[in-house]
Amino acid sequence: MLSAFIKPVVRLNVKQQLILLFLIMISPILILNSYGNYKAEEILKRHVTNAYVELNKQNFAIINRDIDTVNKITTTVIQNPVLQQLHVSGGEPVMERVEHYETIEKLLGSYSQGAGRGDGIYYSLYVYDPDNYYFFAPNFPQVKKAGVYFFSKGEKPYWFDQVVQQKGRGYLMLAEKLSPQAENLKTLTYVRAVNNIYRGAGTIGVLVVTKMESKIGESLKSISLPEGEIYLTDMNNRVLASTTNATGEVIDLPEGAETGDPEGTEDIITDDFIYVVNNNHAFAQKLVYKVPVKALLQQQKEMKRVIQYITVAYALFGLIIITYFWRSLMTPLQKLAFFVRKYEPGNRVPETPQRGTNDEVSVLIASTYDMARRLNSLIMYKYQMELKQKESQLQLLYQQINPHLLYNTLESIYWKSSLEGNVESAEMIKELSKLMKISLSRGRELITLEEELEHASAYIKLQQHRYDYVFTVIWNIAPETKANLIPKITLQPLIENAIIHGVKNMDEDGEIIITSVLQDDTILITIVDNGYKQVDYQAIEQVLNDESPNPVSGYGIRNINQRVHLHFGPHYGISYAPRQGGGTIVTVKLPKSENQQ
Repeated sequence: MLSAFIKPVVRLNVKQQLILLFLIMISPILILNSYGNYKAEEILKRHVTNAYVELNKQNFAIINRDIDTVNKITTTVIQNPVLQQLHVSGGEPVMERVEHYETIEKLLGSYSQGAGRGDGIYYSLYVYDPDNYYFFAPNFPQVKKAGVYFFSKGEKPYWFDQVVQQKGRGYLMLAEKLSPQAENLKTLTYVRAVNNIYRGAGTIGVLVVTKMESKIGESLKSISLPEGEIYLTDMNNRVLASTTNATGEVIDLPEGAETGDPEGTEDIITDDFIYVVNNNHAFAQKLVYKVPVKALLQQQKEMKRVIQYITVAYALFGLIIITYFWRSLMTPLQKLAFFVRKYEPGNRVPETPQRGTNDEVSVLIASTYDMARRLNSLIMYKYQMELKQKESQLQLLYQQINPHLLYNTLESIYWKSSLEGNVESAEMIKELSKLMKISLSRGRELITLEEELEHASAYIKLQQHRYDYVFTVIWNIAPETKANLIPKITLQPLIENAIIHGVKNMDEDGEIIITSVLQDDTILITIVDNGYKQVDYQAIEQVLNDESPNPVSGYGIRNINQRVHLHFGPHYGISYAPRQGGGTIVTVKLPKSENQQ
């Protein structure tokens, strides 16, 4: 499946691939644009809802803080000694009761906030006075006025006994009317019973804080919702305070917000509204956010427009980038491709195009032209080397022809000398012809030990005839070693050294012993002489192992040692050691092998 898609793409040229790349770059943006608009609504709703949940919690905390502030003020008022000394029975003179009444009036007025602006909260004290002990005090409460109000049994407010039963615990209450004779005006009140803390029992009255909707409304209005509404309700969804002046109304909440009313904050997203409801059972209150979805979508439309602008800008930017790369990258590469297709090894390479930059494309172009020039140089060098190789091969053939001609000539001279009766000369010519024959060895580098010993024997006999040497040569050759391979002309230089530096002047006392034995997988060939001269074995060891020897001293034995190393490895070679009683032992160490030809 993948190969079926890749093959047509591979057939496209680079220009078409760049256009395809541009379309591939733009297509996801267009697809994501449409898909993003859909997902943006969902994500926006969810994110905004989550933000509103946190905002709701903070808003509820502020409202509770305001209520807690009012609660603390009521505690201070309740603990005031002047208020605690109020009672509706006794024998105080009227003037003293009037003064006591005025003092409490001033106390409550001092705690009322914003009374001068008309948007504050007002502290009032309601006292049950069945005997009309404070007959001079007014009994027509007003929502926007702080004061002390005394009621007889028939004038007692409907909520009075309910508050007294709470035994000093304050709470919010929506009052339709403060008392039967009060003005008909709804207000959110904070009510709290005033217990007598000095006498230890009894209730002095009820402390009522009116216009709490103004206090809480300030906290609600500080929250900005896009065309949204905020409600503080009781557990029956009756509005206690709101941003829409809906105090006292019952609002409808979606089904998810009504199920069980769990403690804490929950959110419900409908097609038309987003609801965030914070249920607080301790205070028996709910804080409700109601935000129309279309207001959010209006903001989302702005986001859509921004995304569309970004898409267009991205497409233009991509087009500019593709054009830039086409001019700065593809045009030089096309010229380079044209040069590579046209170039044939050996043809003249034109001048390298100069781009004025040192980027990767410039380096690639320069390297390609330089590589073509180097390729031309290598071709010319290879051609010259082939010519030299042919010349060397011809020269080698010529060099092989001359020894063969000499060998055949020596054979002819040998037979002629034998026929004429020159036996000694004929023998020397015969031995020399053997040397020539084995030296040629049909071009082989490795010969058998038997052939090498024949070559060495011919050399010894030739030397004995030439110089009338009378030294003794003893051969101890193990038969199992004769077929072993050895580099040709290995033993002859060593025997030559034994003759010249060992037994040359010893006449019949001179002795050379040539031995070969097989030890495990190793062939050991020793050439022992009983020469009397002192030998510097350390100097010989240095000649064998020195990387830059002096050709004047011992070049022959170093050559033999290196030839053995090249054929069989560094573990094999030649070594020199003194012979007990005088003389020298030369050991040639070779691996066990057989002639494969």
